[in-house]
Parts: sequence; structure tokens; C-alpha cells
Amino acid sequence: MHKAGFVNIVGNPNVGKSTLMNLLVGERISIATFKAQTTRHRIMGIVNTEDMQIVFSDTPGVLKPNYKLQESMLQFSESALVDADVLVYVTDTIEKPDKNADFVEKVRAMQVPILLLINKIDLSNQKALTEQVETWHEQIPQAEIIPISATNKFNVDVVMKRIKELLPDSPPFFEKNQLTDKPARFFVTEIIREKILLYYDKEIPYAVEVSVESFMETEKNININAVIYVERDSQKGIIIGHQGKAIKKVMTEARRELERFFDKTIYLETFVKVDKDWRSNEKELKSFGYNPE
Repeated sequence: MHKAGFVNIVGNPNVGKSTLMNLLVGERISIATFKAQTTRHRIMGIVNTEDMQIVFSDTPGVLKPNYKLQESMLQFSESALVDADVLVYVTDTIEKPDKNADFVEKVRAMQVPILLLINKIDLSNQKALTEQVETWHEQIPQAEIIPISATNKFNVDVVMKRIKELLPDSPPFFEKNQLTDKPARFFVTEIIREKILLYYDKEIPYAVEVSVESFMETEKNININAVIYVERDSQKGIIIGHQGKAIKKVMTEARRELERFFDKTIYLETFVKVDKDWRSNEKELKSFGYNPE
């Protein structure tokens, strides 16, 4: 009998969801940085064995939206509650259990198996962890609670074992050689955006979106033209930097990461353009792929 199912990973920002996703999939599918709101889309990573297909799904961190981009991000997270065969709710030892109570209430109402993972236990102690487990058990009584440390890979194998045990009997949903539901261009935009998140401070990374204008692939090379959109002229200046040094450094890092990802020589050309208030413009958001419905 073949097993297959959607294992959807949800939780608040900065609890380590993307790091966990990459460990479970065994590939670097989601960008993971120390900054909140790194993940903006719902990203699937597919694990195949002879008798099993696990479709992991990483979602944006749950937050109260302040503009249309965040509304779309919340829709991606809530959509993961609809089609899950197993729900993985990630929290950590720092987060208060009453944060985003509305979303927790929706999780509590679910009828599918729920694994509640308390991440970053290396930053806690036994007494505090025990109290947290008890509090979360009151919040979501049906959840199976597993303390983990994604950074140290502690108990990640236990989580994977439980997921495999909980998967329903089903034929596969995707081709057996498929790793993700996203096209190659998507990972170009994510890798460039990750380097911007790591290099620039304050509001800049959150005002940035990346679009791939052309992606020309040969047997050994990939030629990529990408546009970095910002909301203000002042942000454009910061992205480019004095004599173009900032953008050159960031794109060199992105090109190296892309070469590792695609295992090909990458020729990367980027431009910076101003698209005023794109985060609040519904039409612009749809053109960037923020349309979960």
C-alpha cells in the first residue's frame, strides 16, 4: 500500500519553520534567515520513497496584517489549514502561547493529526520547557507535543518518523522525480531576496520584491536577468550603494548561491526599479504571485 499526504508547516514568524522544512525535505527549499517575515509564499518540498510521498509545505509566519502583502501572506498560512493531512505547528521556547490566539483557535478546531513542535529547546531549561508543554497542551489538547532544536537537528528524526506513521494511504500527488511545486525562476527570486535580507538593515528588505525577466538555460550555463523592485528612490540608492558596491557584493553572493543550487555556471544581471507602494497594490501583488486563492 502506498502512502501520501500534505504535511503543512505553520507558526508565527522567527520560530525556525524554514530551517525545519529544509531539514525534513533534505534540500534547501525555503530561505531561512534570522529576520522575521522571510517566507512570503507557500512553498512545497516533496520527499519520495518507493512506497511514500510526503508533500511538505512551508508557509509565511502568522501575523496581524498591516498592508495587502501581509494579508496575502496570512491567506497562504490559513490555506495550509484547509488541505493538511498532518499539521505541523511550530513554536519555540521564547514565544508566548497566547500570541495570535485567533489562529491557534483555528488549529484547535482541526480534525487532522497535529504535531506541535517547541523549537530552540537549547535556549531553555527543563523546568521552563515542562511549563510550556503543559500550557500548549491546554491550548491544543489533541496535539502531540515534541520538543526540538532545528539548529542542532535534535529530535528532527523523531518528527519525520511520526509524520511517516501518520500519513494516510493514498497514491502520489506529484511525479516521483519532482522536488517542489515551484518553477526554477521562483528560486532565483528567493535566493536574491535572501541575500538582500541578510545584507541590508531595517525596512529595506521588506520593501523589496524580485522579478525574473529572463531565464535562459543551456546544458552548462544559465543567463538570468532580474529586477529588484523597491518603493522609494531613497531605497533604490541604498540598494545600489556608493559606486554600486552594495549591489555588486549582494549579487556576487546570490550568483554563488545560485550556482550551488542549479549546479551550473550563472550569468546574473540585475536592475533596480522603483514601484511605489507595491506592497499595498493588489494588481502588483498578483503579478508577483501573491494570489493564494
